[in-house]
Amino acid sequence: MSQLTIWVKQSDTLFAKVMRYTYFSLKHMQFPLIPIVHKALYFCHKSCLHLSAEIGRFFYFTPLFKSQISGSKRRLYLYSGLPQILGNLKIRFDDDVRISGVSSLIGRSDPTIQPTLIVGNNVDIGWQNTIAVGRNVVIEDDVRLAGRVFLAGFPGHPVDSRERAMGLPDKPEQIGDIVLKKGCWIGTGATIIGGVTVGEGAIVAASSVVTHDVPANVMVAGNPAVIVKHLN
Repeated sequence: MSQLTIWVKQSDTLFAKVMRYTYFSLKHMQFPLIPIVHKALYFCHKSCLHLSAEIGRFFYFTPLFKSQISGSKRRLYLYSGLPQILGNLKIRFDDDVRISGVSSLIGRSDPTIQPTLIVGNNVDIGWQNTIAVGRNVVIEDDVRLAGRVFLAGFPGHPVDSRERAMGLPDKPEQIGDIVLKKGCWIGTGATIIGGVTVGEGAIVAASSVVTHDVPANVMVAGNPAVIVKHLN
């Protein structure tokens, strides 16, 4: 069969050309577009998807998620499924939090420490965020986290390569708290390392890696992130 396929692809004979033409004609055959019909079908398709997502969000995913967190958690808006919660993580949400179900909330495994995630009022936690809590991660009111943000409160592995090869965990001195002060905005793909506080109203540009504290009302960018603009 493989030799026949090669012959059909490469041969210049009339029969091979006819077979190639027939194959590509059948491969690219499409059902004809009927604009009115297919626009109506597309509308029905989107409406059914939206309705099923809203039913799942309201009756299933949101109650399940709220059962795992404390706080007032009023008007919690959960979309796109159920966040992944890993480890012995204590979570508290205040009011008007919007969070993507395509997110991971992770607590470091340590019997002597209770990792705690505290989220204030009017906070956005975007698509594919990962929040890894070593001891404490505090997200204050009005904070915005765009997509694919990584809050790295612990690394997960020791620095020493031999200890990593043995499967040993990271060490307590490698973990650190992360505090995002009121009104700051973390751009798409940014990483915040443990031990960092991002100041009130600050902006972290997309894809930045923040390794030191960020003052209030500045924009930082780069790897490692540095101040590129004062906002006030």
